[in-house]
This record gives sequence, structure tokens and C-alpha cells, in this order.
Amino acid sequence: MRIIRNNKKGMEMVQVAILVAIAVGLGLIFKEKIGEFIDTTFECLMNSGF
Repeated sequence: MRIIRNNKKGMEMVQVAILVAIAVGLGLIFKEKIGEFIDTTFECLMNSGF
């Protein structure tokens, strides 16, 4: 039973690693668009006088 339990933890770690890799990959691919979105959003907030 310990082997099965440890194997599940290992699989969960692999899934987390894959999700992190996908997130980093998408961040690198869309870095410019994400930066433009953040800049535009903060610019609108600063100009609104909020």
C-alpha cells in the first residue's frame, strides 16, 4: 500500500510540474501582449482619478 500511496504523490507532482511548465510557456509566448494589457489597465486606472 505504501508504494501505491507514494506513486500517487509522485504523479501529483508530475501534474503540477506540467501545469507550471505550460503556464511559463504561455507567459513567454504572450509576454508582450500581457505587458500591454497590464500597462493599459494601470494607465486607465491612474487617469481615472480613482
